[in-house]
Amino acid sequence: MSQELSYFRLSLLSYLKDSHPYLANDNAFIAARGDAAAEAYSTAVKNGQAHDQAGEIANETLYAGLLFSPYRTIVRILWNEFEKEVTPMLAEGVAIGLLPKLNGVFDKYHLTDGFDTTPEYDQFYTELTGTIQILLEDGI
Repeated sequence: MSQELSYFRLSLLSYLKDSHPYLANDNAFIAARGDAAAEAYSTAVKNGQAHDQAGEIANETLYAGLLFSPYRTIVRILWNEFEKEVTPMLAEGVAIGLLPKLNGVFDKYHLTDGFDTTPEYDQFYTELTGTIQILLEDGI
């Protein structure tokens, strides 16, 4: 079972670095979520699920609440809307700096895993873009 634990923890860490970098150093969170995913996988296999089905169940546990990424949304906005102001190579670094300054916008919305498929997403995107524009004009 230790291989599953290592696999799930490493998988989560890789995902966090890409989509939720502010959580990538939260070892307790990574360990708890990785262990829960490994347990979900093990239980599913013991209950007769095929390994691919058990993997899907484990992934649901591992990534619950993490599928929508405010950080990645900021990066996409910088790439799509501010290409002249922020080069694509610098977008991730700028996004990290912007992230805490955009909490007021994030707090207005219920950012669930499927948020980017909701009708509210377009309003969120527009509001976030406007706020980013103001911050960039002010020199962040």
